[in-house]
Amino acid sequence: MHEKERHRIILSAVQEKPVVTVPELVDLTDSSEATIRRDIAALHVQKKLRRVRGGAEALHPPQFVGLAGRPFTVNETLNTRQKQAIAKEAVALCEDGDPIIINGGTTTFQMVHFLTNRRMQVFTNSFNIAEHLLKHSKNTIMLSGGTIYREQNIVLSPFDNDVTRNFYARRMFMGAQGLGPLGLMEADPLLIQAEQKLIDQADELVVLVDSTKFKKRSSLILCGLKRIATIITDSGIEDRDAAMLEEAGVNLIVANVQADAKTGNAPSSA
Repeated sequence: MHEKERHRIILSAVQEKPVVTVPELVDLTDSSEATIRRDIAALHVQKKLRRVRGGAEALHPPQFVGLAGRPFTVNETLNTRQKQAIAKEAVALCEDGDPIIINGGTTTFQMVHFLTNRRMQVFTNSFNIAEHLLKHSKNTIMLSGGTIYREQNIVLSPFDNDVTRNFYARRMFMGAQGLGPLGLMEADPLLIQAEQKLIDQADELVVLVDSTKFKKRSSLILCGLKRIATIITDSGIEDRDAAMLEEAGVNLIVANVQADAKTGNAPSSA
């Protein structure tokens, strides 16, 4: 990742919470601690943030604390071709008339391009997904209520009696911060709370993750592998990760990124 991109992520992160630690910035940027410390020092000299022990803070700390994790605008630039191929496979699982839930995220957002000519009932907590489908499709759209988190472009509610409980879905499609033997991982407790409610409303959980997510970890577990019906990823998945999913009884679909990006051929399944 280039220095300019790292600086953009760091400055965005310090606007989201009072203090951001060096380890948190290492995870966000996939950089070394030494690199992050140099970046913080440079931005401190430029008077763009304030260097503090073990991390950094904004010159004008936010009054509203956002969610942990990379902003949507940063994530959407990463592994774009893989996400598009994965999203195409996800939509191929759907039939017209299906009620589905699409959780907000940059991989699930790519589904909108393949939903243009479909007619389904779509429940989502993503403004981006809802807006695109309203403008470019004839799907029926339902948007959840709650607090708007601008950086992630999602709406989350901590309340049990919100509209989520009134929607049934055949499938829920979602991404994740990371994925390992213990299951799906997320970075923020509020995300966990809101997403668990959505998962409860769906018969099947379909997880869309590019292969880099199998290497990422978080301290918060959303759900175990046994709850997942299908995982869609790209051909970068390692054999040990595929074996882990097979042992857990999870159906694995591998999207062919090269074919999808260049020839339009249908991705292969495994």
